[in-house]
Amino acid sequence: MTQISFFHGARDRLQAIAAWLMRAASDSKNVVVYVPAGELSEQLDRLLWTHPATGFAPHCRASDPIAAETPIILASELDSTPHDGCLLNLSNEIPPGFSRFQQLVEIVSVEDEDRLPGRERFRFYRERGYPLENRDISGGI
Repeated sequence: MTQISFFHGARDRLQAIAAWLMRAASDSKNVVVYVPAGELSEQLDRLLWTHPATGFAPHCRASDPIAAETPIILASELDSTPHDGCLLNLSNEIPPGFSRFQQLVEIVSVEDEDRLPGRERFRFYRERGYPLENRDISGGI
């Protein structure tokens, strides 16, 4: 069964996501980032090239020829992704087919437009019996 990790209280969701992805990459973790919104995908892509200021998080789009060898994959669809270990959800919806992944990560900010749908997703997973980890990251990741 998919392990679900909720990290809530982020002041800036994208910055928190970039920090989490950098940590995942340094731990040699493969992550598929579900980001269906084109503009959000572009923002995250730019951020990963510059975060931290002295480096970058190795990433590419799911359609890129080197996707299978890249630890962080940005995907607008989850039909055919090269990794199924960890999924990071950047949508406000339940990601389609999330249960094929070993872990699902949700990073939720303090902003209502993010926090309220996050609560609904948490309730969805809890009601279906998924194992949940819940951690406050208001002090940082």
